[in-house]
Amino acid sequence: MSPKFGTSGLRGLVTELTPELVTDYTRAFLAACPQGDGVHVGWDLRPSSPEIAGHVIAAIRAAGLTAVEVGPIPTPALALRSMAAGQSAVMVTGSHIPADRNGLKFYVPSGEVSKQDEAAINAALGQDWTTAAAPGGHEIVSDTAQTYRDRYVTAFGPQALAGLTIGVYEHSSVARDILADTVEALGGTAVRLARSDIFIPVDTEAVDPDTRAQLAGWCAEHGLDALISTDGDADRPMLADAAGTVIPGDVLGALTARALGARVLCTPVSSNGQIADMPVFDTIHRTRIGSPFVIAAMEEVLAADPAAAVVGYEANGGFLLGFDATGPAGPIAPLMTRDCLLPLVAPLAEARARGQSLAALVADLPPRFTAADRVQEVATEKSKALITELTGSAAARAAFFTGVGAEQSLDLTDGLRVTFDDGSVVHLRPSGNAPECRCYAEAASTARAEELVTAHLALIKARLGG
Repeated sequence: MSPKFGTSGLRGLVTELTPELVTDYTRAFLAACPQGDGVHVGWDLRPSSPEIAGHVIAAIRAAGLTAVEVGPIPTPALALRSMAAGQSAVMVTGSHIPADRNGLKFYVPSGEVSKQDEAAINAALGQDWTTAAAPGGHEIVSDTAQTYRDRYVTAFGPQALAGLTIGVYEHSSVARDILADTVEALGGTAVRLARSDIFIPVDTEAVDPDTRAQLAGWCAEHGLDALISTDGDADRPMLADAAGTVIPGDVLGALTARALGARVLCTPVSSNGQIADMPVFDTIHRTRIGSPFVIAAMEEVLAADPAAAVVGYEANGGFLLGFDATGPAGPIAPLMTRDCLLPLVAPLAEARARGQSLAALVADLPPRFTAADRVQEVATEKSKALITELTGSAAARAAFFTGVGAEQSLDLTDGLRVTFDDGSVVHLRPSGNAPECRCYAEAASTARAEELVTAHLALIKARLGG
């Protein structure tokens, strides 16, 4: 895949992320966006990440700015530290995609880059970058992981998970040590599982059957109350109950929002519709898929009412806190970037406080269920062409969505989202940062939602390959 840049960052094959390309994007970011008096740099555990980070640091120093080297660290922990310092940040990561690919995520001092920042960075590319008369400084810091962990210990207290045995699927997540440390700092017992020296691309929104079976096996073998993990750069959580059943990210979002006392939700159109039947929420804003759109909606809410108890979350589980919330033990300050720890800790702590299992806590929610998966190695142009065809023709939709039921309505907020007369939903969308066509479904049962995804992925493969 050719390198591609958007608000989710730069993504491309490692072989195409040359020092020249990395330098160009880094310098364009530095020239186009506010930086504060330094730029934090972190990276994930892909084999290529340290070298790419070295090119980023060199580019920062060549621009005459101070590079603050944070090292291997979760993306939200990097953002938390850089924003607290009033500085920008660059995270070297390809998120959940395979190790032969990598990328850069950019943060301005106020948080994630916006669509306007993206346009400015693109406009600045391709210059003959000059070297500053004096190179910028180079600092190395090592307190970021503890600061990130302590944020949740302060909010939830050292006994929040007492008595719980929680598995930590470590794989190659850059948060693997922080996850176990946090469980234990909250009073739980952490069981570390399957640490890997080889990068494993875990997509928390599309957990494959083999991984699901592995999770269930670990839960049974170790008598776990729950099992936690993240994607590669740890801005997406994964939480499974005592049976190893993965709880979808949008369900984690609803549970976390409720636990924190949020009143206003900003979440993509693909998120579970159960929130409409949860009276604790006053207002729900549906957005396009992607954290920049969620953040933009949250910022609009806060511009109208700075005291609004607003949060955002995505179907992948990334949670964004937009107000000064209060946990069971103390305050928790806003962090408007995708976070993995908050939507792991909050549901676990609430279930324990209620004396319920995690599965029982989820079962109490309104009965709407989602599923999602994707066809990989499909060119974005092919996915777009299929969706354009279906969007423009009722006959084409009727032929493609055969056996689902009569079409009730269309939602074109992001891709093609079709609601059928029984309330079921099928949503098709090209991935914004990988050669994938994604399929989401919503129905009155988990089995039906999964059936819809499986059937329509087969139809997509038949039409597009992959």
